[in-house]
Amino acid sequence: MLYPIPAVIAVVVHNNRILLVRRANPPDAGYWGFPGGKINTGESIESAAVRELFEETGIQSEALRVITAVDAFDRDDNHTLQEHFVLVAVLCSWVSGHAVAADDALEVGWFALEDINETSLCLSKDVVKVARMGVTLASDAAFKVL
Repeated sequence: MLYPIPAVIAVVVHNNRILLVRRANPPDAGYWGFPGGKINTGESIESAAVRELFEETGIQSEALRVITAVDAFDRDDNHTLQEHFVLVAVLCSWVSGHAVAADDALEVGWFALEDINETSLCLSKDVVKVARMGVTLASDAAFKVL
């Protein structure tokens, strides 16, 4: 029996751009999405987001808050479910570093929200929805004073 696997995705908005990576591994190998990965036993959601972001991109960050959670399903060629991930999206603030593709990332890039809305990028499910939520929270003046 398969059980959902808890994981995180780090949503970084910096200079009005959103950080995305092109994934090297399933689920969604070859697709653009947020840096992230499995939560280690005993690791907080926030710590996992900061760690995964650094491992995949070299970006140092601070976790600000959980945004939402989304499902990611890894299916084989016959559409049989192999793994089910529950991805907790964490808004992170950029602290330092230049984004480089490392660990599970084939490529890394900073994208304006309007560029993410275009169909020219092969995006993982829910990337646009989560990106919009991240941009809204990151620009919310009331949130910044918390």
